[in-house]
Amino acid sequence: MHSLPESIRQAVQSGRVPSPPQILLRLLQLVDDDGTTMTELARLVEQDPGLCARVLTAANSSAVRRGKELQSIESCLMALGTRLVRSIATCLSVRSLFEERGAGPEVDLADFWTHSLLVAEISRGLAVATRYPRADEAYLAGLLHDVGQLIMLSALGEPYAQVLAGCPGESSLSAMEIELLGADHGEIGTWLADQWHLDSSFADGILFHHQPPERIVGAAQLAQVIWLAHALGDCEEVPETVTEIARQMFDHIGNGELSAICAQATQRMSMVADAIGMRAPASRERGAPRGLPRVLGSRKSASADAQTELASLIGNKALLQPLQDDLQALDTDAEVFLALREAARILFDLSHLAFLLHDTVDGRLSGRQVSGQPALFSQTTLLCEPHRSLAAAAAVSNQVRCSHADRSPAPASLLDMQFARALCSSGLLCIPMTAHSMTTGVMIAGVGRDQYAALSRRLPCLLNFGRIAGGSLESWQRAKQVRAQAAEETAARLLQQTRRMVHEAGNPLTIIRGYLRILDGKLPPGAEVHRELEVLTEEIERVSGIVRRMSDMPRMPAGDAVFDVGDLLREMLLLYRQPLFDARGIAVQTALPTQAMDIGCDRDSVKQIVLNVWKNASEALASGQRIRISLTGDVLHQGRRYVELRIEDNGPGISEAAMQAIYRPVAARLGEPRGIGLSIVGALARRQGIPVTCRSKPGSGTVLSFLLPDLEPSDNLPGQRGRVPQEKHVSPDRRQE
Repeated sequence: MHSLPESIRQAVQSGRVPSPPQILLRLLQLVDDDGTTMTELARLVEQDPGLCARVLTAANSSAVRRGKELQSIESCLMALGTRLVRSIATCLSVRSLFEERGAGPEVDLADFWTHSLLVAEISRGLAVATRYPRADEAYLAGLLHDVGQLIMLSALGEPYAQVLAGCPGESSLSAMEIELLGADHGEIGTWLADQWHLDSSFADGILFHHQPPERIVGAAQLAQVIWLAHALGDCEEVPETVTEIARQMFDHIGNGELSAICAQATQRMSMVADAIGMRAPASRERGAPRGLPRVLGSRKSASADAQTELASLIGNKALLQPLQDDLQALDTDAEVFLALREAARILFDLSHLAFLLHDTVDGRLSGRQVSGQPALFSQTTLLCEPHRSLAAAAAVSNQVRCSHADRSPAPASLLDMQFARALCSSGLLCIPMTAHSMTTGVMIAGVGRDQYAALSRRLPCLLNFGRIAGGSLESWQRAKQVRAQAAEETAARLLQQTRRMVHEAGNPLTIIRGYLRILDGKLPPGAEVHRELEVLTEEIERVSGIVRRMSDMPRMPAGDAVFDVGDLLREMLLLYRQPLFDARGIAVQTALPTQAMDIGCDRDSVKQIVLNVWKNASEALASGQRIRISLTGDVLHQGRRYVELRIEDNGPGISEAAMQAIYRPVAARLGEPRGIGLSIVGALARRQGIPVTCRSKPGSGTVLSFLLPDLEPSDNLPGQRGRVPQEKHVSPDRRQE
C-alpha cells in the first residue's frame, strides 16, 4: 500500500465520511419509534456508507467490543443499543448543519449513493448465487467499495473535487488519484477496513475492485464477488466479456443468471432510494462518468428539501439539545463517556479524547474513575492551579484552552507534554465540563496546529459541548447516588430480616447441641460412639457458625489455618460414609497416608468442598458402583508444592455443562443435579487458591483432582510435626483402611 498523505490519514482516523440527509432524517425517525426493530434499523444503516463507517467504528472500539470483531451492521447495532445509535445519528445531523459552504464547486453525491447501493445489492445476489457463506458481509463490502472517495473528498476538498471534475470515468480515477495525491480511493477504503479490524478478505474486496480481469480470477471469493458486482454496476447490459470472466471465477454462472441478479438488484436499489427520498440524476450527459461524486457548476443544493426538514427537526431546540437528551438517557458512566467520545469525533473531528473529573472533596482533577483512556490519565491527580496544566487553566477559567492558541505565552508544562504524547498529538485542546456554574471536569483532546485553526472559529460551540458533557455527568452521578441509597436501604432491611431468621434458627441448633452433650455424658466411658458424637457436635458447631455469619457484614477472610487433611477425611468418613455410601450399596476405596499431611487453607472450606463432591457422587452412583478417595503428597505445580486430593468414581459421568460449573457459575438446569454443588465447589476452591481439574466421559466415570496448598519444610512452625515418608494402605473393602 502507498504511504497515505497525513491529511487523509487524519481523516480516516476521525471517520469523516458524509451522510446524505435523507438517511439521517429517516434514522432519527426510526430510533424515536418504539415499534422499530433492530433488523429494520440495520436495513436503513446498511444503505449509507458514511453511517456504516460510524457504526462499525463505534461498535468495534475497545469500550464496546467483547471478543471477536463485529462485522454485521445488525450485531453492531445490538452492541451499541438504540440510544447510542441515536446519539451518533444526532451528531451526524448536527455536523451536517456545521458544514461550511465555501466558494468552491458544490458536489452532488446522489449518483455516488445510488451506485454504491446498486453494487451492494449485486454483491449480495452474487454471494448467494456462488454460495459465499456470508452474504451480509458481501453486501457491506459492496456498499463501502468506493468509500475512499468520500474520505478524500472530505479531507482534501477542492483539490480532489478538481480531480473528479477532470475524470473521464472511474476506470481512470485510480491512476489520476495516485499521480496527483499519492493514493487511490481503494487504498483509503482498505485502510479504513483495517482500522475497524475487519477480516483481511473484506478489505481485499475494497482494495482489488479495480484490478485487471486476468489478475482478479486468481483472488479469493469475496474479492471476486465485489469486482464482478462493480463491473456489472457500470453496465446497462451484461457484456459477454464480463460473463466470460464470471465463468472463469464461478463455473456454474452464466449470462442469464447475471442479468437476473442485476435486474433484481436494480429493482431493490430503486425501492430503497424511493423509500428514503433519494433520486439518481434523471439524465446524464453522454460519456459522463457513472457512480462518481459529480462536481456542479453552480452553488445549488441537490437535496434542499431534506436539508431544510433536517434543520427544522433539530433547530426547534438549541443546536446541541438532542445530544443532551440522548446523553441523559444513558445508564452507565461508561456509556456516557463512549457517547461523548463519539460525539466529539463526529462534531469536531477530535479522535483522541481523555477526561479528568473534578473531586468535590479535595478540589483536584483526576482520571482514575474513567476507563478506556491512556494509563497516564488514570494515574493523574492534578491541583486546580492554572500554572500546572492547560487542563487546570480551563477548569479555573471555565474557558477553552489550547496549546496552539496565540494568547498562550507560557511554555507547555511537562505534564501537558506528557498528555500530548499520550494522545498522539502535537498539542492539547482542553474543554471545561460544567453544570450549574460548577466545574465537573475537563475534556482533553489531542490536536494539531492546523486542526486548531479550523476549530478556533467554533470555540462557543466547544464550550457549549462542554456544558452538555458536564450536565450529563452530573445527572448520571446524581442518579447513581439515588440508586446507591436505595440499595443501602434495601440491604439494611434484608440484614434485619436475616438476623431475625438467624435468631430463630439458632434456638433448635442450641437445643440439639445441648442434647448431644447430655447423651455423651450418659454413655459409659470408652464407648466407640463417643467419637461419632464428637464429630457430630463439631458439625453442629459448623452449621451454627454458618448461620451466625449470615447476619454478619462481609469481612476480609482470616489467614489460612494449618491442619492435617488426612485426619479431616477420616473424620468425615466416620460421619458420612454410612448415610452417603454404605446405605446405598456404594463401595468406598481409600488411599490415605498414616502420617500427617498438613495443608495451609481454611478447614471448613475444604470440608464443604469434599462434602459437596461426595453428595453429588452419592446421588449419581448406583448400587455396586464405587468411589475412591486418595491423597498424594509432594506434588509440584508451577513451582509450588501441593497435596493432591483425588476423588474418582465409575459412575455415569457428568455433562460438559456440569463440568463448566466448576470453573464459572452457570444456571442450574433440569437433569443436571450435580451442577449447583459443583458450582459451589468451584467457588470455594477459587477463594482458597485450590487448582481443580475434572475429567469425565458419559458412562466412564468422573475424576476430580484438588491441589491443596502444601506446607514447605520451612513453613512448619515450631512444635509442628515434620513430614516423614508416607505409607499408604489401599483398601478395596468398605470398612477398613
